[in-house]
Amino acid sequence: MNKNNTSPRLCGAIGGVLLVATLPAQAYEMADLGHSTVNIDIQALLGAFHSDRGYANGAAEARRYRWQEGTLTLGAELSPKEGGLYGRVSTVGTATWGDGDAAGFTSGNERELELEDAFLGYRSESLGDPASPWRLDVSAGRQPITLGDGFLVAGDATSLGDALGEELDRGGAYYLAGRQAFDRTATATLGREGWQGQVAWFESDNPAQASTEMAALTLSHDHGSGLVEATYLRGLGVDEAEADEFLAQRDGMDVYGLRFEQRLLDEALSLRGELAHQRKDTRENAWALEPAWTFSELPGQPTLSLRYSRFSEAWDPLFFGATRGYGTWFQGEVAANYAGPFNSNAEVWRLGLEGSINESLNLGLLAYDFSSRDRVDQPDMGGREYNLYLEWLPTDWLYVSPLLGWYNPDRSAEQGGTQLGDDDTSFYAQLLVGVFF
Repeated sequence: MNKNNTSPRLCGAIGGVLLVATLPAQAYEMADLGHSTVNIDIQALLGAFHSDRGYANGAAEARRYRWQEGTLTLGAELSPKEGGLYGRVSTVGTATWGDGDAAGFTSGNERELELEDAFLGYRSESLGDPASPWRLDVSAGRQPITLGDGFLVAGDATSLGDALGEELDRGGAYYLAGRQAFDRTATATLGREGWQGQVAWFESDNPAQASTEMAALTLSHDHGSGLVEATYLRGLGVDEAEADEFLAQRDGMDVYGLRFEQRLLDEALSLRGELAHQRKDTRENAWALEPAWTFSELPGQPTLSLRYSRFSEAWDPLFFGATRGYGTWFQGEVAANYAGPFNSNAEVWRLGLEGSINESLNLGLLAYDFSSRDRVDQPDMGGREYNLYLEWLPTDWLYVSPLLGWYNPDRSAEQGGTQLGDDDTSFYAQLLVGVFF
């Protein structure tokens, strides 16, 4: 990777992961096959976006960006009533309209319809001794894969458009990220009495990820008030025609990870942490620590959290994603999606306050402080960002989430940063609507 430029291949999107994880689609039972049922579901995600500034996208001058994105997914799912066969097949349409996104990864002219999920699996909950049974789950095909908290892998979500060349076009809808499935996968999971082990193989068909192929091994133990999980990843190959110098290092890369979650003081205090190490031509490290306190005696049970995360200068963020909603590993709506940093060459402080106004309305405030570790050979992506958002679920099939953001970089693009025009505070706004049937 040319370290003098922001690489779009480090970027992803948050919306599709956020909405699908928050609201599973409403499924209509179409057939009862005895031990299994066949369900049909539809998911529609729409987003409208505004940014006062653009970010290192080669534009001739600074200007505002207004654009819209949409994804539409139609799926059929085979679900076992207990154990047995399961599977899913789905197709997804993606589109971007308007100016294209604020980083210039989409042009606003993207329209695409593609196969998304196509996998089959088998699940058993009662192998061996009935008093202490083993749980077995195996699957293969096109499907999303998430490891742990999504720090390393949370689906193949990067969805660029045609603005950077037809060879990178994956249909747009960059933020909503309607495409999550890896092209080819195989997984096997075995668990018993709080212990669980998984082996997985997955291969991307995403040119922005150089069609990376990897194998993974995880071992976790849930001890009731928390868990510990170890992860090993091995890079098996990349498409040499698609890979730049940075992504080419994934072929033969070893990645080691360790994470933990712990609940303390009657579960009012929670503590999360993760440490990962990458080894190939260089040795890179990333880690994060996040304490959080839930005020259960207050209305809405607000949670106050503080997280520090650190990523070394040439850390490869792989396939990170959003598994717990806003601010999980896409840190800052402007920073994580357009301006940077993209979980590489960075130190990030995140302060969050989230709570429920009522059963259907959640309110959150996130504040970030970013600093770049290497400011000489790479763009300075330091700055501050504030996000204020609502999540409204008036019914079990409708999701509405407006968000306001303010991003203040340390430097403009002319000064070695990424924001075009100046280093003033930039206003950002988005409205997401999800409909699930």
